[in-house]
Amino acid sequence: MRLKHYLSCMLVLLSFITVNAQEKTELKAGDQSPVFKYVDINGKEVSLDDLKGKYVYIDVWATWCGPCKAELPYLKKLEEKFEGKNIYFVSISIDANKAAWIKMVQEDQLGGIQLHGGNKAQIAKDYAIRAIPRFILLDREGKVINKEMTRPSDSETEETLNALEGI
Repeated sequence: MRLKHYLSCMLVLLSFITVNAQEKTELKAGDQSPVFKYVDINGKEVSLDDLKGKYVYIDVWATWCGPCKAELPYLKKLEEKFEGKNIYFVSISIDANKAAWIKMVQEDQLGGIQLHGGNKAQIAKDYAIRAIPRFILLDREGKVINKEMTRPSDSETEETLNALEGI
């Protein structure tokens, strides 16, 4: 009886280890980014596939996040500096409250491509995001350049973006 119980426990433990090992496969530079598809402020679905051909600077954020909101003025400046260049600025909100997101996007006149992923957004799982804001830089083919890109307020961000080939 004890052996049967022991073997059952080992089987359960082994299954947890296997599942966790599969979930822990982290993205690294050069990996293809998982495709995302979220709704924009007008209700139109936007997919990562729609953005191929340009670099993509992603901001994963929420309206209730103080550090996220502190980055917004810097993000707006970056968007202005790189207007007409070979890059998309994509902000993906993980707000549970979609109405709060819509209100903030409209009232603060947020630019770039504003998407709502919700509080269970797959991108948070795909990139193992544990804290926001999180910035991600993808190349023109949708491959990861930096999964923990510097924030817009960091001068290194502009330097990195300017150094991109064909920006």
